[in-house]
Amino acid sequence: MSSDSSAENKKKTMQRGSPLCISFIYIVHSTFYIVHLTFYIIYYTLIIMNLKIKLFALSISMYALSASAQFGGFGGFGGGFGGGFGGFGQRQQEAPRSTQGAFTTRQYRNYFLECGYTQKQIDQKLQEVFNDVFTGPHKCYFEVDGNMAYISDVKNRDVRTEGMSYGMMIAVQFDRKDIFDKLWRWCEKYMHHHDGALDGYFAWSCRTDGTRNSNGPASDGELYYITSLIFASNRWGNDGEFNYLAEAQNILNKSMMKAGMNNTAPLINLEHKIITFTPDPGGSQYTDPSYNIPAFYEVWARWANDGRSRFWYACADSARAYLHRCINPVTGLNPDYSNFDGSVRGGWGGSDNFRFDSWRVPMNIALDYNWSRDDKEWQENYANTIQNFLYKEGVKTFVDQYTLDGKRPENPMRAGSFPPALRHTIGFCATAAAVSLAATHDKSKEFVKHFWEMPFAPLEDGFFDEYYDSLLRLFAFMHLSGKYQIIFPKEA
Repeated sequence: MSSDSSAENKKKTMQRGSPLCISFIYIVHSTFYIVHLTFYIIYYTLIIMNLKIKLFALSISMYALSASAQFGGFGGFGGGFGGGFGGFGQRQQEAPRSTQGAFTTRQYRNYFLECGYTQKQIDQKLQEVFNDVFTGPHKCYFEVDGNMAYISDVKNRDVRTEGMSYGMMIAVQFDRKDIFDKLWRWCEKYMHHHDGALDGYFAWSCRTDGTRNSNGPASDGELYYITSLIFASNRWGNDGEFNYLAEAQNILNKSMMKAGMNNTAPLINLEHKIITFTPDPGGSQYTDPSYNIPAFYEVWARWANDGRSRFWYACADSARAYLHRCINPVTGLNPDYSNFDGSVRGGWGGSDNFRFDSWRVPMNIALDYNWSRDDKEWQENYANTIQNFLYKEGVKTFVDQYTLDGKRPENPMRAGSFPPALRHTIGFCATAAAVSLAATHDKSKEFVKHFWEMPFAPLEDGFFDEYYDSLLRLFAFMHLSGKYQIIFPKEA
């Protein structure tokens, strides 16, 4: 409607209407305008509160009614209603993939603060836990030859891609380029395959002198290498000794071009879009639930710049769907290994049970919830479920191994040279506390406070793991203090 036409209509209305009628029209118009604004305020307030109550359509209706009052009849209703939903559709298309996680908000929950600890206490504790890994009497980080370093599984006396890649992730999170580069130099010199069928992969286990115990890769190492290298590129750039992004792309490109080759396979199973247990003919036919970290694929999709963005987003979706299938819905427990459809593999070594690898799943799901939140409802239910199960077992007494239906196994897995036993270990306590980030009940604070208070010391039977338990402990403290973050590229 043109301004001239609007003015003419208004003039005619004033000529034929009484002052009382005119006042009534303006009162109606103003009322609907106020209601319209009120619904806008309510709608966006609810969005901030993470409540998905869709009042937008109702506010548009109020807008349309307001328009009809202003322009004299229901002829304006169709234009207001249609125009409102046209704008809504456009906003939906422009919205980012993740609307509530840190990929969008760049905000991280400090759960320790919510439990009553001061920021000074939290900072001191986090530094203490970091020092336990890198400099303390029970450290697992060791520097060699001046410019290299390794992280050792001390009780097994070896160096693993698992620990090396964990160390790199921790280093980039703490902005410790010196530690990151020393670890990466050791990986490059002793672990990285530069030719042959395994070109691009890393030997998963070496002695501390660099001699390889095994040439084969374990897929979780590559998973963390790629993600930490992308973060290093985003944080420090690529103009120094290492082009971090090119290093990540090299692993991605070579590891995904293995289809049809002898004695090797792609890092990700191409049919199922799920990470392999090991990228070889045997291990590529199943997976480890604790290797499935959907948010890492979203990091790759955004910043790897390898031309596979759509594929990596699909892998994130597949990983989330897989976790639904492999986790017991009553206990929240998962097996150490499973088929891609989530079914247990059966057979050797009790791998159908919830054991040491499985501990990582609660923390991984908390990470995906914190960063992406694309599976919010299921992840919240999962966090409540596994904590409810452990709560019944006792916050200070639950053990580190279970059958999937929640029974304590008769033949628990051995941990290094220590005799097989069921223990209340700090590693599992760490991940059970970290999943509080996704939980919605008050029990979570009990897990977090117990974890905070646990001493970093041997258990009564002498068991102590300064490698695996210590690293999970540090990751959990990073999560619960809001310090395990997505590292975005520096703005130009």
